Amino acid sequence: MDFCKEDFKGIFIAFYTCFNEDGNISIDATKKLARFYANKGVKGLYVGGSSGEGFLLTVDERKKLLEAVIDEVGKELTIIVHVGAAATRDSVELAKHAEEKGAHALSAVPNVYYGLPERSIELHWKNIINSTNLPFIIYNIPQTTGYSLSNNLLKKMLSCPSVIGVKNSSMSTYDIQRFKAIGGERLIVFNGPDEQYISGRIMGADSGIGGTYGVMPELFLKAEEYFSNNDIEKAKEVQFTINEIIEELLSFPSLYGVAKEIIKLRGIDIGTTRLPLEPVDECEMPRVRALYEKIISAIEKYTL
Repeated sequence: MDFCKEDFKGIFIAFYTCFNEDGNISIDATKKLARFYANKGVKGLYVGGSSGEGFLLTVDERKKLLEAVIDEVGKELTIIVHVGAAATRDSVELAKHAEEKGAHALSAVPNVYYGLPERSIELHWKNIINSTNLPFIIYNIPQTTGYSLSNNLLKKMLSCPSVIGVKNSSMSTYDIQRFKAIGGERLIVFNGPDEQYISGRIMGADSGIGGTYGVMPELFLKAEEYFSNNDIEKAKEVQFTINEIIEELLSFPSLYGVAKEIIKLRGIDIGTTRLPLEPVDECEMPRVRALYEKIISAIEKYTL
């Protein structure tokens, strides 16, 4: 398995699934959204994860989504595919499909719903890993899976050469430090919580993957630029602006519902969320428009 570590360093958008009016995957909107992000200069896309409503899609829909993304930007961006599923056989099927279509890496959460022992999580991940020759990125998100990646399991997983990284969405930046201490320079750690992108970078994260990046990629790119240039005070300033926006995004019943409305205001109609994730109620639209204006003002402040 060959991979270039530099291809996995930078800003990765947790890609939103695009639906048409009938609630089915929109190929056209998917390609437009992928192109929008590519034109902004992000490093890559993370397809089929939490922000992409991956667990609300069928296996066939997840394949269709990935195919549209790769067809549009697969030769320009690093495409990481989340193949986590309740059943290991579905994850393996998605992994094989991702390799066949030209994705650059796989990622997966532990098994969901069942409270399984670490041995079962290890078997789940290793079955996915052994099904392809693609690099694999562990997805640690204890607040939704009920499992927090332990030092012991990480060490076991790193015995597999295909395991190149951890997408860490726990709220403790200490987890980033401990994962880097175990994996060393070989291990790529992606900061998950968008509110702490700069904190995560300071603690050793190499990159970031986030859902709110999608409504304001310019701000995360600017925060990374300041950080890379060692201008930590300016990086913090942008991060604080980002966090004010995230607080408002989270004030809606569905983060992804409001994110999709903001993307629509930015010029791409990607539909709404799939139930049980709530769409934005029409009465909330004035507040959505105000938030959109705030985002655009912030982008203009830091990028023009």
